Amino acid sequence: MNKVPSIFRKSNITNCILLASLWSSLACSAVIERGQEGIPLEEGRPAPASIFPDEHIIVAQPSPSEINPSFLGPVLLMKSGQVDLAKGTVTLPLYEGNLPSGEKVWSIITDISDPYLAQLHGAVHSPKMAYGVTDQNARSAQVAQDGTFIFNKGKVDFSPVLDIKPGKAPNYFPPKSTQYGSVGDNDYTPLVKIGNGSVVYNMPTIAENISATTLNKMCHGAVDHNYVHDKVVSICPEKKSVTLKMTLGYTFGKPVFYISTDSNDKTIAALETSTYTPALSKLPFALEDASPGEYAERIYAFANGPTGIDNPFRQGVNSALSDKGSHGPLNVLGGIPTINLDYSPMWRLFPVKWTDKAIEQGYRTKLTNAFDIENAASKVLVVSLVDGKSPKAAGIIINCPVVYRIN
Repeated sequence: MNKVPSIFRKSNITNCILLASLWSSLACSAVIERGQEGIPLEEGRPAPASIFPDEHIIVAQPSPSEINPSFLGPVLLMKSGQVDLAKGTVTLPLYEGNLPSGEKVWSIITDISDPYLAQLHGAVHSPKMAYGVTDQNARSAQVAQDGTFIFNKGKVDFSPVLDIKPGKAPNYFPPKSTQYGSVGDNDYTPLVKIGNGSVVYNMPTIAENISATTLNKMCHGAVDHNYVHDKVVSICPEKKSVTLKMTLGYTFGKPVFYISTDSNDKTIAALETSTYTPALSKLPFALEDASPGEYAERIYAFANGPTGIDNPFRQGVNSALSDKGSHGPLNVLGGIPTINLDYSPMWRLFPVKWTDKAIEQGYRTKLTNAFDIENAASKVLVVSLVDGKSPKAAGIIINCPVVYRIN
C-alpha cells in the first residue's frame, strides 16, 4: 500500500484549511476555533468568549448531534462557513458581480429554496423563502462567462455612518436617535433568482462600488465601512472570502448564531447593524408561520428584559443598549433546520415587553423558547409592544440567516 502524504494525515479541519489555501474558491465547512476544550469524558465544556457570560457551559464533542443533527449538540447549518466560536465570526465565500450601470457588487449566499442546490453550495435550505418572490421584491441575475453575476437592479449605499444614541438610564430603550449604516434603493432586495430558474437565493450585498484592489487592503481587518456592510470584520477578494460578525440568539431553548444583513425598518436596521431595505416591506404577509404563502418565520425581541451583563437572566434591547451594544439583545427565534420545518431567513419581528405586574412580582427573567413567551403572554405577563395585547407581528422584517446551532 502506498504511503499517504503527511499533509493528508492531518485532521479534517486542518485539511480543509490547507486545501482552501490552495484553492481559494473551495468552500470548506469547519469550526476553526472552538475555544477552550472541556475535561475528557465530560459532556459539557466552557462556553467560548463570544457568548460568555450569557452562556457558561455548552455541549462538548463528541456529541449526539454528530449522529443525528436533531439531537443535542452543535450543528453547522451554513456548510459553506468557517466559524470562529472564540471571536463569534463566520467566514463565507465572496461572490463578485456588477450592475448594468457598471457598479461592482460583492455578495454572499446564505440560503437557497432548493434542497439540492443548498447542499451543493453549502447554504441553508429554506423552501418557504420562495413564497417571498413577487415582481416587486425580487431581483434577477445572470452568470457571465467569467463566473461573475450580472444583477438586473438594486443598489446599496454604504456611506451612511452607523450611530446609536441610547436613551437616558435606566430606560435606554427607546434610543434617543439611530442612524443605519447602509441603505438600499427601492429596487434592492436580498432575494435573487439566477438565470431563468425559479430557485430563490438569499444573496445580500455586503459591498458595492469598490474595486477588488481596494478591498484586498482589508483582508486582515481595517475595514472601511463607508464601502462595506457594518457586519464585515474583514473582506478579501483575492481569497474570495469575507468574515462577518455573528449574533447570539435562541431557538426552542437552544443558543444559535445568526447574521443580520437587512431590515425594512430604519431603527431596527441600526440596532441590528443591518442594511435598511425598504423593498422588504413589499413582501407578501400571511397570518401564521405555517400558512401557504407565508414566506417568513417569527422572531421575538424583548424591550424591557433584565439588564446588566453579569445578570444571568439579562435579555432585551434595553439591556443591549445599556451595555453600549457590545452584547446583543438575545432575541428568540422560531423554527430553524434540525428543529422545525418552517425556517426562513426572513423573520417577522414580534416586539414584546414584560408587564408592570410581572416585574413587581419578580417574574421577569430570560426566556429562550417561543412557546415559553406565548405561555407567559397567556398569563398576561408578557404583552405586545405594539398595542399591549397578545404578541403580534409589527410589520418589521429582518433578514437573519442562521449559521450555527451551538447546542
